[in-house]
Amino acid sequence: MENNYTMVAKTLFGFEDLLERELLQLGAMHIKKGVRNVSFEGDLGFMYKCNLALRTAIKILKPIKTFKVKDEQDLYDQVYKMSWEKYMKSSGTLAVDATVHSEKFTHSKYVALKTKDAIVDKFRDTTGERPNVDLRFPDLKINVHIDRNTCTISLDSSGESLHRRGYKTATNIAPINEVLAAGLVMLSGWDGQCDFMDPMCGSGTILAEAAMIACNIPPNLMRKEFAFERWQDWDVDLFEKIEESLLNKTRDFHHKIIGYDTAPSAVAKAKDNVKNAHLEEFISIERQDFFTTEKAGDHKLHILFNPPYGERLDIDMESFYKSIGDTLKQGYPGTDAWFITSNLEALKHVGLRPSRKIHVFNAKLESRLVKYVMYEGSKKAKYQDD
Repeated sequence: MENNYTMVAKTLFGFEDLLERELLQLGAMHIKKGVRNVSFEGDLGFMYKCNLALRTAIKILKPIKTFKVKDEQDLYDQVYKMSWEKYMKSSGTLAVDATVHSEKFTHSKYVALKTKDAIVDKFRDTTGERPNVDLRFPDLKINVHIDRNTCTISLDSSGESLHRRGYKTATNIAPINEVLAAGLVMLSGWDGQCDFMDPMCGSGTILAEAAMIACNIPPNLMRKEFAFERWQDWDVDLFEKIEESLLNKTRDFHHKIIGYDTAPSAVAKAKDNVKNAHLEEFISIERQDFFTTEKAGDHKLHILFNPPYGERLDIDMESFYKSIGDTLKQGYPGTDAWFITSNLEALKHVGLRPSRKIHVFNAKLESRLVKYVMYEGSKKAKYQDD
């Protein structure tokens, strides 16, 4: 397949296996897992597909040049030599960002500046016209990655981070990132075959991601723009064909997705976001205090939530986490309950033994995704109480 090329999908720490599985299911070739990234091969249409359909990717990069680099001047010279006219016009706009893991290159902003200077100077020297910098909506977004003395120059096909799905207009304090929410739903093993509940739903991110997973709805349909739409090889017909083929793979969902929150403002925001995502038919949100609720009916229930860690609410952690355990024990038999927390001390007060603990990060906070299996009847007391 001569039209295939290598791409790199970036992700959150701990989500590499999820992303690898997603890429495999989409039909990627030559998949290789890294740290916070997975590389793979595909063609132009597949790049469009990845941006639309991957739930755990933050960016899709297209590497165009890799070379050894000695110092800043060497970087400038090598970038200057590249054929930038293939990727943009001299009248266009660009933005450069850089990540560096190197003893020689210690300042990512300076690396980005030198790269930008080399591209701009090349155009000015060859055409007499220079591109301008536009950090918000550039025609070409360029990523520079230096690892020790190896430099990779890539085109950023996504633009704004893919966690910005486009459905969230309203958020609460410390909202959970959409990619993190989708990854947690996937890590928890929920497959849309039973009811789902987020008892502390905030602005509704976990609910929206769970609904899209259940119905196999591509997560990034609502986005206003991808960076590749400004590329010289932008193929709108191909993009629309890919979009249509993904929409044809959506599936029916025959269970309920329920959200609770005690704050009226959170309930209103969550309802707005769910409406923006066109997911109202799958999700119901109520103002409820989880600690006063119990499970309705005897069907299986899958719970996933992001309780306060102390960073965002002034609460008594010990009694709060004890109440989580008590509510699950007394009111939710036949339930798989998962939640994420960075407060590892508070976990001791839940009073239940987790059946799984998965190491994840919420932004920069080292966290655990924990699972509690609430059995029906006497097993519940036998296996759960310490």
